[in-house]
Parts: sequence; structure tokens; C-alpha cells
Amino acid sequence: MRIVILCGGESPERDVSSASGRAVAAALLERGHEVVLVDPAASEPVLAGPLRPGDAVAAFAVPEEPPVLADQGAWRRRMHAALTGGPVLELLRGADVVFLALHGGWGEDGHVQALLEMAGVRFTGAGSAACAAAWHKGRAQAVLGAAGLPVVRRVLWGPAEREVPKAVRELVEQGPVVVKPAADGSSVSVHRVGTEEELERAAADVAERGLEFLVEPFLPGREFTVAVVGGRALPVVEIELTTPLFDYAAKYQPGAVRELCPAPVDEAFAARLQELALAAHGALGFGARSYSRTDFRCDADGEPMCIEVNALPGLTATSLLPLAAAGAGWSYPELTQRILDLVEG
Repeated sequence: MRIVILCGGESPERDVSSASGRAVAAALLERGHEVVLVDPAASEPVLAGPLRPGDAVAAFAVPEEPPVLADQGAWRRRMHAALTGGPVLELLRGADVVFLALHGGWGEDGHVQALLEMAGVRFTGAGSAACAAAWHKGRAQAVLGAAGLPVVRRVLWGPAEREVPKAVRELVEQGPVVVKPAADGSSVSVHRVGTEEELERAAADVAERGLEFLVEPFLPGREFTVAVVGGRALPVVEIELTTPLFDYAAKYQPGAVRELCPAPVDEAFAARLQELALAAHGALGFGARSYSRTDFRCDADGEPMCIEVNALPGLTATSLLPLAAAGAGWSYPELTQRILDLVEG
């Protein structure tokens, strides 16, 4: 097949997406496809291609820190222009399938999906409506809670609120909390807050980034994630942390955490997590032709809570979806092929 891979993009996860795109390109070449690698936010959007089986793809190592967003405005202008006209749009229309290796921002909140839908371009992953539903963590948790899934109490904190909201202070008084962007990924700007000093640092980040943040109780228990591909829940992955939070550096630097698949839990608990992941997948509108990854953290009693659902989970060499796929007996190239096959139905 002729496949265009979209990666990079305009979000804080730009570097992660670049690594995912290159890994996907190498895997699809191994499966015998023709590939063009495109970063629609770059000044020269075609990064490589057309590549054919046997061609090499340079790897990309994710830096320890997310990219500085001073150029985000330019990235967005280029990305919108590329996806709505000109040679990049012609490339997308000429492809059999567009493989979305974008993470965060417009690549995961439904923007890109909506543009591709309007252009009549077939692409991997969920449609624009499901992506939009999952992207805002506060609204997604409200949907999950209404569907009967276990979620924690949460407070939204907007950048226009110059003082720390009373509801946030009340949560902090009850114990440590996690403060994170309500619509962002890869654990960028995530804070564990238990003191007044830590709360002030989080408040400064809220003001500086100009985003709506979500505040929820810090759950001290074990952390798990479950991927769903099509209608199948993959083996449970446990994330053993050496730090209080699974932050950006921990996610993308090899050896920063232990990730165990299958998770060392009894069959009943694993089956429960898989059932919850399938229910979350369905509640947010992900269908049988899409994939997702649901993150869980347990409270002090060991009860799992749904934290968020990822519409385009990472596909780097150290990402959790490929690890879960390996636990199911799938190689990385087989995983990319299965994602591609979902488009075909």
C-alpha cells in the first residue's frame, strides 16, 4: 500500500511524535509498504520518501525535556496550510491510507481527524468526535463516570483565575493532589502538590501556560495501563515508578521506570482492568476500527480508578502500546499492520 505517515506536529509531544513516526515507517517498510514520512508543521514537510522496502529510516531519540513552544504559532500556521491545500494535501489524497503518528494537540484532539474527514482521506485511529471526547480529561472523566466507570473527584482550574480556587485548596488540605493540564499529553507540566510552596509553583505553571488545568487527589496505589486494539483488550501493563509521578522524562528515557507486561496481578484483577478499558473505549465513542489506551491508578484500598483514555498512544520504542502488543505475542511491525488493517475493516 501507499502510506503517508503524519508525525511531528505542533504540540508539546512533537518530539515523541517524531520518534513514533520513524519507528512506524521502518515497521511498515518491513511489511512491504511504500511510505512517505511527513511533518505538516515543518518548513519542509516531507521528511523522507517515497521510501520502499529495503530503504533505511533514521531513528529519532526523544530528548529529556519537551520542546520549547516559542514556535508553536508558526507550527500551527504551517500545519493548517499543509492539511488544507497544496502538495501535502495532494500526497494525503493520493495515499491508500494515512497513518497518524501524531500525539497531543491538533493531532489528538480531533482537529487533524476533522480536516482529513472533510477531505475524504482515510486514516488510522478514531474519528474526530471520539478524539475530541477523550482529549479533555475533565470532560472525559465526566463521561466515564456517567457510564459507571470508577473515576476520582476533580476540579478544573482555569488560567483566568488569578487566585488559587477555593475548591483546589480544599482538595490539597485533604491530602496530596495531582495538577495537570486538562487537555495535554505525555505528562507535560504535571505536578504533585502537597504543600503551599508546591501549590504556588503549580499556580505559576497554570498562569504561564495559559491552559485549563485539572486537579485531582493523588492516588498512592499501583499504576496500570490497558490498550484496546479493535475490540480486543491487550495484556495489562504495570508501571513501577521510582518517582511519585509518571512524568515526561520517565516516559521516554529508557530505564527510568520498570514496565511489566503481563502485570504481576491475579487473573481476576487483570480481567477487571481489561473490562474497564473496553468499557472506557466504548463510552467515549471509540469503535471497532480504532484503538486506544486507558490509564489506571489505584487508591489506598487498591481500587483502580480510570485516569484518562489516550486516542493516539505513543508508538516509540519505549512506549506502552508496543509493550502490551509484545505481551500479546505481536511484533512491532505486526502491531502497525493490525492498526492499518482496522481501517480496512
